[in-house]
Amino acid sequence: MAGGKGSRMNLPEEKLLLKFKKPIILQVAEALTTSDCFSKVIFITSQNSPKTKQLLEKNNYGIFDTPGTGYVEDLNLVLKSLNDSVLIVSADLPLLDSEIIKKIVNLYDSNNKWTTILVTKNFLKSLGLSSDYDITFENKLCNYTGISMINSQQISSLENIEEKFVIVDDKRIGFNINTKQDYDLLSTT
Repeated sequence: MAGGKGSRMNLPEEKLLLKFKKPIILQVAEALTTSDCFSKVIFITSQNSPKTKQLLEKNNYGIFDTPGTGYVEDLNLVLKSLNDSVLIVSADLPLLDSEIIKKIVNLYDSNNKWTTILVTKNFLKSLGLSSDYDITFENKLCNYTGISMINSQQISSLENIEEKFVIVDDKRIGFNINTKQDYDLLSTT
């Protein structure tokens, strides 16, 4: 997912083009492609991120362009066009690497329609991060990572889907960039 506005960043440039060794979007792209877990890697873009789309195209990555009306709406559009097992990854994970991708893919069970990867709130705090989206799972306060494994063959819409949750406290998926403070903190990791 690479089509958001990045409005919480309050920066003139597109969030996914910010650099941590290389542009964040290219770090995510490399992690996905070098994991050798997928037959195809597609980036979901929109008019909200034209320079990100341009960089991905320049580097020969597949693009699925959406209207950019919202995360859920854009994801629903994509899933309706696929008939396969799908790993959804938020593209603002600058520490993502192929090893954590392999670990997550090994957790996949195609009998589950939707598996969402969480980190515990305490783990995020230990990284100096916070999130506005809390969920209680296994009596622990958790946060979403932006990573889900989906059997799109079993989904006709995103309404009333029973999610299976898995906690993976790992900074490679817990450290996502939502604010300028998150980006500044990245340089200390």
